[in-house]
Amino acid sequence: MNGRPRPSPRPPPRPAHCWPRPRPAPPRRLAPRSAARPVGAAARCRCRRRRHGPEPPPAAPRPAMRRGGPAAIAACLAGALAVLAGPGPGPGPGAGSPPWGGRRPPRSYGHLEGDVRCRRLFSATRFFLRIDGGGGVEGTRCRELSHRARSGYRSIVEIRSVRVGVVAIRAVHTGFYLAMNKQGRLYGSFSPNCKFKERIEENGYNTYASLRWRHRGRPMFLSLNSKGRPQRGGQTRRQHLSTHFLPMLIS
Repeated sequence: MNGRPRPSPRPPPRPAHCWPRPRPAPPRRLAPRSAARPVGAAARCRCRRRRHGPEPPPAAPRPAMRRGGPAAIAACLAGALAVLAGPGPGPGPGAGSPPWGGRRPPRSYGHLEGDVRCRRLFSATRFFLRIDGGGGVEGTRCRELSHRARSGYRSIVEIRSVRVGVVAIRAVHTGFYLAMNKQGRLYGSFSPNCKFKERIEENGYNTYASLRWRHRGRPMFLSLNSKGRPQRGGQTRRQHLSTHFLPMLIS
């Protein structure tokens, strides 16, 4: 037609999802551990060896201990035999060890036997124990100690230790001993029923129980009620405050 060559038709464009995707880069290969150190590191190692000497060889690993092995069983048996055998005879007292061989010494209360204490028994119900001339037992609130105040003077008693934990209570003014009969009644007398067991309670007060008589297997205690009157021993208990007495010094 015009003498020009006809251009060839262009191919249609390929869609985007058909284009080749870029391939991921190959993983980087690390140098083997046996590779040579850099020059600077080798020089530093040589300087350290010259300064501190050669490095000590690594310590040999300790053998693992088995639980319940023969050595452990033998040690346990030896300890058990030593405990059963008890402490052996120790050195003499001059060697710095106690004379009783490491054991607790026996208690000695010999110095308490026959001891006499002049006191006033003050009850937790705020009464002083008193034994009158007729042998009656009662409580008084009189705090004065003089011949004019007879109630206060008659409340002075002697607490005599018969043996360990056993006492006899005697009124200084009348000379009567505090006693308790089989029915638990308190009175002043010279009979063998005058002995009481003395015990210090947790609150610091003392309790006095009859040594000879008991009520249905229970001890009978010295007691003054809230009105200052003595109670029957069968109605008393160690926990009752009416049975708690405080031996007060005479000023």
